[in-house]
Amino acid sequence: MTRIGHGFDVHAFTERRPLVLGGVTVPSERGLAGHSDADVLAHALMDAILGAMRAGDIGQLFPDTDPAFEEADSMVLLSRVASLAREQGFSLIDADCTVAAQTPKLAPYREQMRQTMAHAMDVDVSQVGVKATTTEHLGFVGREEGIAAWAVVLLDRVMP
Repeated sequence: MTRIGHGFDVHAFTERRPLVLGGVTVPSERGLAGHSDADVLAHALMDAILGAMRAGDIGQLFPDTDPAFEEADSMVLLSRVASLAREQGFSLIDADCTVAAQTPKLAPYREQMRQTMAHAMDVDVSQVGVKATTTEHLGFVGREEGIAAWAVVLLDRVMP
């Protein structure tokens, strides 16, 4: 059985925090606000995987009301989601991610993001795509108020 999942996440910029995207710390004057490390790209990817599994979302799995997940490393959480998928008989066929940020420029970090997320999921880097775009100064992303990310995944499950 093949399943598709879609994930979306958004975080606002905040001061005095590192900017972490796809497990990579990107040089920036501002980071993203959130309970964990606020890795908007990894969060969208986790939600896509959980969606394909019909297993809810990261808010259910890692609630922001739980102090255990405060400042959590999203690569650790992504690894847990990927392990949960494998435990339930799913394997990742492909993941494609898009991150929208007016600033900073992300192209120099895309390959490292792909590698870092693939490593966290224990899959080949060829199975993870990352694209970066701006919104041509439109909306909250264009006004440099935050960053948005989308992800789609294709999972396969061998039925017993």
